[in-house]
Amino acid sequence: MIELVFATNNAHKLAEVQAIVGGSFTLKSLADIACTDDIPETGVTFQENAQQKTDYLVSKYGLYCFGDDSGMEVDALDLAPGVYSARYSGTRDMEQNINLVLTNLGDTTNRTARFKTVISLYYNEQQYFFEGSIEGDIIAERRGVDGFGYDPIFIPKGYSETFAEMTAAQKNAISHRAIAVQKLADFLKEQG
Repeated sequence: MIELVFATNNAHKLAEVQAIVGGSFTLKSLADIACTDDIPETGVTFQENAQQKTDYLVSKYGLYCFGDDSGMEVDALDLAPGVYSARYSGTRDMEQNINLVLTNLGDTTNRTARFKTVISLYYNEQQYFFEGSIEGDIIAERRGVDGFGYDPIFIPKGYSETFAEMTAAQKNAISHRAIAVQKLADFLKEQG
């Protein structure tokens, strides 16, 4: 069985990804390899940030690994918060980040947005990238209690529930991360 380190200690993300890939390979978190370092994320694109994570783990541990960077792009906010999604308000407090998005949107009628994920994989001495995105709209008030991040204010196109109102299985079937992770899983299965 293929063993990969996922460059995260976010239990939500780890559980989401493991649910998508099932038993096709074993995921380890940063904690599982005793990595307590604060891996830099100084890129200006999702791809740069994802690659920084894998480059760091390869240089320090030499392990097969993957890292991702995800965020929400709001058209009326010139694609903000983008790569700064986790710290849009200057903090990692998602309530404050959501409040700032809603405040900045104000009464804007253009509420189109998307979640985007880029995964950087280091495997067999090669670097690979997988991308997923899902279009939707930002609503004016939070709905739902599941999920994390901006899930309570994002309704994917074709649905009436926010990501936070969906079950994990429903979200994992359509999310940006699910799309990118499925591409990753399909690639790894082809590798044998």
